[in-house]
Formats: sequence, C-alpha cells, structure tokens
Amino acid sequence: MKESNELLQNLDKLHTTPMGIDRIRRNLGLGGDIPDVVTWCKSQIESPEATITRRGKNWYCTIGSCIITVNAYSYTIITAHHANVI
Repeated sequence: MKESNELLQNLDKLHTTPMGIDRIRRNLGLGGDIPDVVTWCKSQIESPEATITRRGKNWYCTIGSCIITVNAYSYTIITAHHANVI
C-alpha cells in the first residue's frame, strides 16, 4: 500500500551518509555484491510490493522482511534492518 506518493515523487533526492551505507550493509548483511546501497534502497522503495507509511518525521518502507527508514524532510536514508529486529 502506498499511503502517499510524496516519497516516490522525491526518489531522486534520496541519499545517505558514509556511516549510513555501512549501517545498512551491516544490518541487512549486504555484501560487496550490492555496489550502490542507495540505488538498491530506491529499487526496494519503488517496488509494487512495498508498503510506505509516514510516522512523524520519517518514512518507513516495508518490503518482505526489510524496513527502510527515510527522513521525510531531507530524504536521507537513516537505516534499514530486518523487520524482526525492531
């Protein structure tokens, strides 16, 4: 379910920090086979199976067992983790 298209309309603004890249790789177990973490996250977010919700200052994109957290104002990917870790 896509609660709002705002995140989808601003995917070109999606980015993260070097520490964010490391955190996402570690949390999801993404190895070197995924060269660009931001591009990988974008593809997950725009997937038809993704559920996007906004709570407060963050967007949460759930796809499969993965949750990607994005700041709603800066479009910074804060983290991503497996849903059973929350």
